[in-house]
Amino acid sequence: MRSWESYENAAREILRQCRKEFGLSDVEGKQDIPGASGTTWEIEAKGIKDGNSGFVIIECRRYPKDRIKQESVGGLAFRIIDTGASGGIIVTPVGLQEGAQKVARSKNIETVILHPDSTIENFVMRYLHKVMVGVTDTATLSDSVTVEIVRAKGEAS
Repeated sequence: MRSWESYENAAREILRQCRKEFGLSDVEGKQDIPGASGTTWEIEAKGIKDGNSGFVIIECRRYPKDRIKQESVGGLAFRIIDTGASGGIIVTPVGLQEGAQKVARSKNIETVILHPDSTIENFVMRYLHKVMVGVTDTATLSDSVTVEIVRAKGEAS
């Protein structure tokens, strides 16, 4: 699996685990959704708003060195308009450029910072003023048993 595919998979599952932080009742996987323009849009994930009050488009961009450009966020903004979504979430390791931030604010697009090497179990995610962390570790346990057989006096051997 390529690194961007692993990132998308991890982002979807982490957002699913933390869905209440985003006002979501569920996070669905990659899918095609129809637009009013007559085209179909492939999205990385779809967040269902609490109370079935709409949905948000979730896009993942694993660019570990570059901030997301205005054009990319503009494309997401159009997909939101065309599909009737109530907003969007863009997941990225480093954030948005200044123009992209302006577009995001104007179209109800939230930014989630997720480390580029995140996995479902091990991640650091920043949203607003909150940091969410997933950590796994392994522990080695060993048991030893000592058995002592004691014969009572008077027992035959």
